[in-house]
This record gives sequence, structure tokens and C-alpha cells, in this order.
Amino acid sequence: GESTRPGSQPISVEEEKRRIIPVVERLLEEVDLPISVDTYKSEVAKDCLRLGAHMINDISALRFDPEMKEVVAASKAAVVLMHIKGRPQDMQENPHYDDLIEEITGYFKEAIKTAKEEGIEKERIVIDPGIGFGKTVAHNLEIMKGLDKFKSLGYPILIGPSRKSVIGKVLDLSVDQRLEGTAACVATCILNGASLIRVHDVKEMVKVAKMCDAIKRGEDYCPS
Repeated sequence: GESTRPGSQPISVEEEKRRIIPVVERLLEEVDLPISVDTYKSEVAKDCLRLGAHMINDISALRFDPEMKEVVAASKAAVVLMHIKGRPQDMQENPHYDDLIEEITGYFKEAIKTAKEEGIEKERIVIDPGIGFGKTVAHNLEIMKGLDKFKSLGYPILIGPSRKSVIGKVLDLSVDQRLEGTAACVATCILNGASLIRVHDVKEMVKVAKMCDAIKRGEDYCPS
């Protein structure tokens, strides 16, 4: 309901609910799949979970709204803890890290500790290193290349490289021309340990994911 692209401005809780609640209601009626709601506002999350949403994807890893962790804990829903440096309004203003992977890992450890202390079980937690959220092109490439380093934390990894600016800058392409670049990122991330992928071009990326799964599993994947 609220854009969190670089430079975006926040909207009110009421406006976000107006945008997202009807969509969640319709999806729950017509789609027999888990529904994830992307919000960092506890009031939005509470209403969506009450309707039957299955997961909350919080770009702030439960930090922007102090009541979010309580809402998620009480619901028994899954939660995505994403890494972000700063806020959407300022996150791309010269982001700097002394040790990118180590700093993101430390961030995850703190976020996971907070979630567990609130009563959110390990089985409900997913981590997302946040491609494009307070990172340069080099940072984003390093994350995708070294994604397997986050596996030591012991949680499923979600990654969202779809159509991101890192692809546009590497290939010098507009948003609507980034399909192949997205496919390359998705394949790299799956082969490096991603468990979930956020994409726009679902039909095409499902094929990429299935092929990557076949490569990873080898003979165990293929029928005799």
C-alpha cells in the first residue's frame, strides 16, 4: 500500500488501509495461497492479519513501529525481517559500510533476538538482506554474490532483486527492460541459498526457479 522506493514519502495509516485492505480481502477469497502483506505499520498489519493474511513483510525488521512485534507475535503469522540502512526517504544518500556482510549479519542477529524475546518462534522468521535499501550498486552485487554467507544464521532467506536499479545501472536499461537482468539475479540468488524470491514477472521467474532447483538437486530432481 505504501511505496518504499528510494526517496518515497510515507502515507497515513488510514490511506494505506484504504489501498490495501480491499486487495487482501479479494485475494483471500479467490487465491488458495499464503498472502504476504508488505507494511511496517502495526495497525495495517493487525487488520490484514485479522482478515487472514499469513505473513508480514516489514522493511524495518520490527523497528519503525514499536507495536509491530507484539501484533506479529499475537497472530502466529510469519514475518520477514528485512535489512535497511536509514529510511526510504534518505537510505540512498551515500550509504557506507565498513564490512557489508558482517554489518547486515549483526543487524539480523539483533532483529531475530528482538523477535524471539517477543514470542515469535524461529519457524516463523524469514530474513531479507534488502537489495536496494541503503545500498550502492556494488553493495547489491556483493550481497547477491555472497548470499550463502547469511545461511549460517539458520533462517530462510528472501531476496527481492526484481527490476531493481542495480540491474538498470549495470545494463543501462529502463525498468520495463530488466527481465533478463532480473532472471540472472534470481538464478544467482537461488543457487547461493535463497529460499523465497520476490518478483514482478511471475510466469517467467517460476521457470528460472524450477531450473535452478533442478540444477541444485541434480539427479534427485529429475524423473527416471
